[in-house]
Amino acid sequence: QVQLVESGGGLVQAGRSLRLSCAASGRTFSSYFMGWFRQAPGKEREFVAAISWNGGNTYYADSVKGRFTISRDNAKNTVYLQMNSLKPEDTAVYYCAGLLTVGPPPAVRYWGQGTQVTVSS
Repeated sequence: QVQLVESGGGLVQAGRSLRLSCAASGRTFSSYFMGWFRQAPGKEREFVAAISWNGGNTYYADSVKGRFTISRDNAKNTVYLQMNSLKPEDTAVYYCAGLLTVGPPPAVRYWGQGTQVTVSS
């Protein structure tokens, strides 16, 4: 069993940066692919980024490629999402996820509770 707790969300102006963190409990964290998803009001939850168990491979949605960076620290059981050059359309609740596979589509085994990111223009 893995429990995921996100932090780092907030209100930020367009063009600025935020870093989200996802702390995982459980001894099997390092064996999972990890990912970030987001859901904007009135929209479906969508894939943002994923990272392999050892951090050697990363995957991004086209909409965030070049602006967001996913990373992980297995010693700290934590995965990060560095978000640069934020746009108002990045406004959403961001969810951390433990993945069985990246897919596509990704197969999610565990979800966090989500953290709100709001980007003002």
